[in-house]
Amino acid sequence: MAILPHPPELPGHPNDKLEHIVAFATLALLGSFAYPRALFVRLLVGLSLFGALIEVVQAIPALHRDSDPLDWLADTAAVVVVLLIVRWRRARD
Repeated sequence: MAILPHPPELPGHPNDKLEHIVAFATLALLGSFAYPRALFVRLLVGLSLFGALIEVVQAIPALHRDSDPLDWLADTAAVVVVLLIVRWRRARD
């Protein structure tokens, strides 16, 4: 949905940053389960670069989307928080 010219409206009309945070928190959580032995930094960099790529693609005029570096920051922050929680949780087990 990140690169659709006219994405569907989500129920409740959540804030754009909240959508980014939820999406990338979910990706970080799924990534940490799918690749439990992957380095923290590898997942962080990979997902952060994916967020940056989305913002670059959204800058294409034909898509009629807004590219916002703060969206990329929200993506990356969500990934960091989730990966830190997963790391802390695994250390406790």
